[in-house]
Amino acid sequence: MSASIQEQVKNMTIGSDKFQLMMPPQFDDLMAQRQYEKQRLAAGFRIFAMHGFDEGLAGHITVRDCIEPDTFWVNPVGMHFSQIKASDLVRLDHDGNIVEGNSVVNNAAFAIHSRVHHARPDVKAVAHAHTTYGRAFSSLGQTLKPISQDSCAFYHNHSVFDVFTGVVAEADEGDMIAEALSDNMAVILQNHGLLTVGSSVDAAVANFAMMESCCHSQLLAQAAGDLTLIGHDIAIKTRQVNASDLVTWGNFQPLYQVVLAQDSSFLD
Repeated sequence: MSASIQEQVKNMTIGSDKFQLMMPPQFDDLMAQRQYEKQRLAAGFRIFAMHGFDEGLAGHITVRDCIEPDTFWVNPVGMHFSQIKASDLVRLDHDGNIVEGNSVVNNAAFAIHSRVHHARPDVKAVAHAHTTYGRAFSSLGQTLKPISQDSCAFYHNHSVFDVFTGVVAEADEGDMIAEALSDNMAVILQNHGLLTVGSSVDAAVANFAMMESCCHSQLLAQAAGDLTLIGHDIAIKTRQVNASDLVTWGNFQPLYQVVLAQDSSFLD
């Protein structure tokens, strides 16, 4: 983690010189890191369920494997997010072969996520779901506006994929989505939903929850009247903090505490 990000967080906290800052863990043992990241991925599905981000067979979150980075872990199709455990996860390679696991996988999950992971080696995790406000906002064919501190995280940091051809089934469309995402943190899939990425599964999940909330806020604000926007320079300054690796990772931690306290079976 860069010193500049640490300094940003210190500037936002009281007593940071006396107490250890909340920081992502570091691993010397890759097998331990793999298990930890699978558990965080399973927790991500529990968080999606807690927020109602589940719609039939739709929705998937993936995390790049730390040992074989040309493979990634994903949820088995047909299992409710609230029931997923680390041991249920399936590992795929970029050709669609199941490397580890005993369940079938949503074809759209492979078509989209494999191409995003391939195009963005800096991305550790990818999250996508068909959520109420994400779907509604995606029908507008527009980007989020900087109307709040939270939405500034996505300012000049997301795009719109303005092609809808039905259920994503081919890797070619996954390539188009990855191209539309570019080097941003998120992409709005027009008439479809939201997709977010992160340097950790924690960040990708937290970014998704935040983007869904920002879609909700803007829909409400636009329905009420004209928007008052945050100026460009302030929006960029705010994004530098809110979209940083450490803050996006940190946004996941309170959510994780809730699902852990409710039911820790996802760790199995």
